[in-house]
Amino acid sequence: MSSESPVETNCDCETLERPPVVVVTGPTGSGKTDLAIALAERFRGEIVNADSMQVFRYMDVGTAKPSPEQRLRVPHHLFDVVDPDEEYSAGRYAQEARAAAAAIHERGSLVLLTGGTGLYIRAFLDGLIETGKVDRAQRARLENEQRRAAEEGDPTRLHRRLREFDADAADRIHPNDVRRTVRALEILQQSGKTASSVREAHGFRDRPFRVLHLCIDPGRAILVERIDRRAEAMIEAGLLREVRDLRGRGYAADLRPMQAIGYRHIQPVVDGSDILANALEAIKIDTRRFARRQVTWIRAIPDVQWHDPLDAEAVFERVGNFLDE
Repeated sequence: MSSESPVETNCDCETLERPPVVVVTGPTGSGKTDLAIALAERFRGEIVNADSMQVFRYMDVGTAKPSPEQRLRVPHHLFDVVDPDEEYSAGRYAQEARAAAAAIHERGSLVLLTGGTGLYIRAFLDGLIETGKVDRAQRARLENEQRRAAEEGDPTRLHRRLREFDADAADRIHPNDVRRTVRALEILQQSGKTASSVREAHGFRDRPFRVLHLCIDPGRAILVERIDRRAEAMIEAGLLREVRDLRGRGYAADLRPMQAIGYRHIQPVVDGSDILANALEAIKIDTRRFARRQVTWIRAIPDVQWHDPLDAEAVFERVGNFLDE
C-alpha cells in the first residue's frame, strides 16, 4: 500500500488535526495485551492487532492471542482474519488496519495499535513502499536457493549477495531475517534499483496519525522468566493438540505460519521424531532470541517511551497527557 503524503503547511494545526493513535509494543511476553486492555478501559479505546501471527484462524495457543474473556472487555480488531494457508501481506494489513482505525475514530474512540510486528506497525503508521506486483516465481526461486544454502551449511549466502549490491539494506536486515533479505533481492531484480534507494525516495512520509509510541519492557531478567513461563503455559494449554488439529485440517507443516516459533518446534513431536521436553526448551531459546531482536528494532524508533508493565499509572498519565495536547 502506498498513498500520497499530506500537504505540508506552516500551521501546527495540521498535526493537531490528525487523529491520535497509541502504539503499545514491546518484546514478546512483556505484558502488552493486559496493559493495552487496561488502557482501552480507561480511555475508551479499541485494540487493533499488530501481530502478524494473530491474524490467522485456529492458531490461538501458540500465538498468545487475547482470550475470549479479554476480547469481551473491549473491542478487538484484525484477529482471526485469514486461514493459515492464505497469504496475508503487510500491504493488506495496512489497508485493513487503517480502515479499522478510521471507523474507531469515527466512533470517537481511541485506537490502541497493539503488537510486536515492526513491519505491520510501520506499514500502519507510515505507509508502504510501492514496489510493484510480487513475482511469485522469482520469490520461489530465491526461497528455494536459500533453503538449499541452509542445507549446505551456508544460511547467510543470500544476505552476503545482498551486501554486494545494497550494503545499506544489508546493514538494516539481520542475516537470519530470510524474508526481508529475499524481498530486498526481489526489489533489486524487479526494478533494477536497490531497496535502500527505493526506501529513501519514499521517505515514509505517509503519516496520517498523531502517535504516542509506548514500549512495554519489564527488563531482561524478568522478561526471560516471563518468556519461559509463557512457553510452559502454552504447552499446558494444549499447543501440541493445536498443532495436531491444524495438521488434521490439512494445513501442511511447511506453511509459513506453521514455521513460526512454537509451531515449527512442535511439528517433530507430532511426527514422532522428537519429544515434548526438547520442543519446549527450543521454544524458550528461540523466543528469547526473537525478543532481543524486537528490542533492537524498537530502540531504533525515535521518541519511543519505555515503561515497566507494572507501573501502569505512569503509562495512564502519559497517555492522558498525550490526549490532552
